[in-house]
Amino acid sequence: MKSSQKSLIAERWVVNASPVIALARVGQAELLLRLPASVVIPQEVAEELTRAPEGDPARCAVESGLFPIVATAVPPSALLAWDLGAGETAVLAYAMAHAGWVAVLDDSMARRCARSFSVRMKGTLAIVILAKQHGLIESASQVLRALRSAGFRLDDAVIRDALTRTVDEQWQPEH
Repeated sequence: MKSSQKSLIAERWVVNASPVIALARVGQAELLLRLPASVVIPQEVAEELTRAPEGDPARCAVESGLFPIVATAVPPSALLAWDLGAGETAVLAYAMAHAGWVAVLDDSMARRCARSFSVRMKGTLAIVILAKQHGLIESASQVLRALRSAGFRLDDAVIRDALTRTVDEQWQPEH
């Protein structure tokens, strides 16, 4: 469930649409493949991504077979009670059913839900930080600036704190 490249971190990721969309828009979708030992996208997420307009970078990534696509079991009723989107629900259901898998998602409600079920998670910001720490990108702040320009929303204070604490880079908010 992984490309033939050697993984940089010993984690297995189940990825939601938002990180794929954001990273594909800035030409960095491959980070989702190069960092973990394994990566999958639930069928529901793949369907969401392939509904994008023709030529959309995330749609192209999925349609090209870049990501392994997996079926998910019926989510537990306690998870369904959160009334998340189909993709977030599928990501969390997969992570809950497969011990040790990390949910990669950005939606704040889905992240609260993951915490309530003790599901390990990461978001797009963490992927960028990890990519910098493992030498896959030259500058985390440059990639984050590109993500912001492509419409990815993240608070300046959160970015500044993450960059300072993890990769010793500075963040200057755009005015």
